[in-house]
Amino acid sequence: MSSLPIDYIIIVIYLITIAVFGIISGGKQKTTSDYFSGSKTIPWWAVCFSIVAAETSTLTFISIPGLAYLTNLNFLQITFGFLLGRIVVAYVFLPAYDKGGLKTAYTYLEDRFGKKTRSYASVVFLFTRTAADGVRLFATAIPLKLMLDISYPTAIIIIAVFSLIYTYTGGLKGIIWVDVIQMFIYLGGSVLAGIFILNLLPNGFESVINAANSADKFSVINLGFSDGIKNFFGQPYTLLGGILGGMFLSMASHGTDQLIVQRLFATKNLRDSQKAVIGSGVIIVIQFAIFLILGVMLYAYYGTINVKSDEIFPLFIIKVLPVGVTGIIIAGLFAAAMSTLAASMSSLSSSTVLDLYLPFTKKKLDEKKKLKYSRLVTVFWAVLLIIAAIFFMETSKAVVEIALSIASFTYGGLLGTFLLGIFVKNAKQSSALFGFSMGIVTMILVISFHLVAWTWFTLIGVTATIIFGKLFIRLQRK
Repeated sequence: MSSLPIDYIIIVIYLITIAVFGIISGGKQKTTSDYFSGSKTIPWWAVCFSIVAAETSTLTFISIPGLAYLTNLNFLQITFGFLLGRIVVAYVFLPAYDKGGLKTAYTYLEDRFGKKTRSYASVVFLFTRTAADGVRLFATAIPLKLMLDISYPTAIIIIAVFSLIYTYTGGLKGIIWVDVIQMFIYLGGSVLAGIFILNLLPNGFESVINAANSADKFSVINLGFSDGIKNFFGQPYTLLGGILGGMFLSMASHGTDQLIVQRLFATKNLRDSQKAVIGSGVIIVIQFAIFLILGVMLYAYYGTINVKSDEIFPLFIIKVLPVGVTGIIIAGLFAAAMSTLAASMSSLSSSTVLDLYLPFTKKKLDEKKKLKYSRLVTVFWAVLLIIAAIFFMETSKAVVEIALSIASFTYGGLLGTFLLGIFVKNAKQSSALFGFSMGIVTMILVISFHLVAWTWFTLIGVTATIIFGKLFIRLQRK
C-alpha cells in the first residue's frame, strides 16, 4: 500500500471518530440551555482545555511556526499580555456576569443599558466572528489542498461539514468534550514534528541553536526603540505593544466575545469559571512557546527558501515526514481547526437566537421549537463561514495576523462599552451606543491610514469608546 492511502485512512478514521464522540458525549438536548450551555454541569478543567482548543485553531498550528521561521520569538511577548488580560476578566468581568445569571455576554449590556445596546453588540460580534473564523477555516484548507491535490473550496467544505456534524447534534457539551481530546492531539502532533526535525538535523538541538543564533531567532524581548519613537507604534511585536495589545485583546476576546464567554457560562459556579479562564492563560503561554520553537527548528532544517511563511510547516508535514506520521499530524491540524469552527458555529447561533431572535419575537415557542430553530441557525452560520473562507483565499499576508487584525478592529468598541457599563455609573444607553459607534469609526480611520500596528488596535478602540462615551454624558448634562 502506498503512503498516501495510509495517511488518508488515518485522517478519515480520525474525522469519523471525533464526530461520533462529539455526538455521544453531547447526549440528548431537550432545551436551548442544554444546547448552548451544557446545563452548567461541565468541570472547570474541561472548560479550560476547551477554551485553549477553541482559540488556538489552525492559525496557531500553521501560522505561528511560520512567523518564527520568518522572524524570531518576539510574538511570545503578546502571550504574557494574554495571561494578564484573563486575570482581569476573572476578577472584573465574571463577577459582574455571575450576579445577573446571564445566558450570553451581551445579556449584561441589556441589563446595564437596554435591548438596543445588546442587539448592537451582538450584530458586531456576528460580523467580526464570521470574518475572523472565515480566515481560520481557509488556513485549515491549506495542507488538505496540498495533500489531496484538490481545490481550496472543496477542502474548506470537507472540514466545515465534519465540524457541523457534532456541533449540530452534540451542542456545547459535545463541543467541549471533543475540544479536550483535540487539544492533546494537536499539541502532541506539534511535539512529534519537533522530534522528527531534531532527528533529521546532523547535531540535533545543537544545530537548531547554531542556526538560530546566526539569524537572531531566539530574540524574545524587543523594546522597539532602535528605529526611533516615530516607528515605535508601527511595530507589532514590541514589549509594551505586545503586553498591552495582548492584554486588551484577551480582555475583549475572553470577557466580551461569545465564543469564549459561552464556555465560561457552562461551568458550575463563578469560582470554576475563574479557574478555567486563568488556567487557559497559563497553557497558552506554554503552547505558543512550543509552536514558536517549532518554527525555529524549521528554519534550522530548511534555511531560507522561497515559500510563504504559512506554507512552511504544511510543506514539512507533507513532503518530509514518514508514512503514517503525516496522517497523525494532519489529524492534529484538523483537531485545532474543528475545535474553533465548532465553537464559532455554536457561539454565532447562540448569539443569533438568544440575543436577536427570542428577545424580539412575539411568537410563543416551546423548547422543542426553540431547539429546532437553534440547530437550523447553526447550519446557516456554517454555510456563511464557508463563504467567508473562500473570500480570503487570495490573501498574501500571514493568516494569523489577518485574523487578529479583524478581531482587534471591533474588539476595542466592544470592550470599551463593557468597561463603560462596569466603571462609569452614570453611563446610559445613548452614551454607550455613541461611544461604541465612535470607537469603531476611530478604528476605521486608524486602519485605513495605517497609523499603528495591529497590536495597538484594541487599546485605541477601548480608549476612543470610553472618551466619546464620557463626552456624550457631559453634552447631555449641558
